[in-house]
Amino acid sequence: MTDFLSSTKGLPMMPRIGQGAGTLGLGAEVPGPIFEDGAVLAIDVGNTITTIGLFQKDADGSDDPVLRWEITTPEHLTADEALLVLAQLAGPEKVVGAILSCVIPTQVGVWERALTRASQTRPFVVGPGLKTGLKMRYRDPAEVGPDRIADAVAVRERYQLPAISVDFGTSMNIEVIGADGAFLGGLIAPGLALGAQALNRRTARLPLIEIEMPKEVIGRSTREAMLSGVVFGEVARIDGLIDRVFAALDSVATVVLTGDGAHEMASCLSHDATVDETLALRGLHQLYKLNAGRGPRRS
Repeated sequence: MTDFLSSTKGLPMMPRIGQGAGTLGLGAEVPGPIFEDGAVLAIDVGNTITTIGLFQKDADGSDDPVLRWEITTPEHLTADEALLVLAQLAGPEKVVGAILSCVIPTQVGVWERALTRASQTRPFVVGPGLKTGLKMRYRDPAEVGPDRIADAVAVRERYQLPAISVDFGTSMNIEVIGADGAFLGGLIAPGLALGAQALNRRTARLPLIEIEMPKEVIGRSTREAMLSGVVFGEVARIDGLIDRVFAALDSVATVVLTGDGAHEMASCLSHDATVDETLALRGLHQLYKLNAGRGPRRS
């Protein structure tokens, strides 16, 4: 067991930056280590955003991370750079274990090496060979992305089944968990930003717009019309897809939203939905607890 400060010896150090949102609250000031018995580190590397969470070593599977941060996923990253990011965020905390979900194949090994140096144990990596506890109804379970598995595990643990999770990111992923807790499959579609980028790239005169909630349905400028079409079109699509999933299940289901803009989307949907900001991180922590009992993973 080690801490980030010792694991980054020889690298230029920066002071620990402000605490992220977690059970301590955004902006909480903690001068020294807060995990007396060590922490478990969960990292969810997405195409656009990387989310990092620290859990108490003996936290229950339903517990939220004590600390949580979101950073932009870089196009290129070295193991030293990844380690420096962790050192700036976690500072003196002692990490006794780690788990990684990464949808970018070229960055999996980078984060593995950084996490091994940070905790002196090999991290668990969500993918083939990792125990999930899920009954998989997917035709080829190896095709299911690690972020989708994390969402499904967390939904099954906390919410009434059957349940649907909708994860907003570069893509929009819908996962469906059956009444028996089995992963039934899901839907994958382009995310909001991709839709806006496609309008800009594949037309001669339409500008690239920044995604925000439209003030009214009928746009009175080109930008307003695009924004309304992209955002309210996404709302209508999700509402329609949820109805189709309900029909396929022959039952209504719990709807959980997570990811970028989940709160705003929830306010526009015609279906009741719960916003869960820590869904993927909790799923990773639950996967860590499920696999950590299988023996030590020394580097």
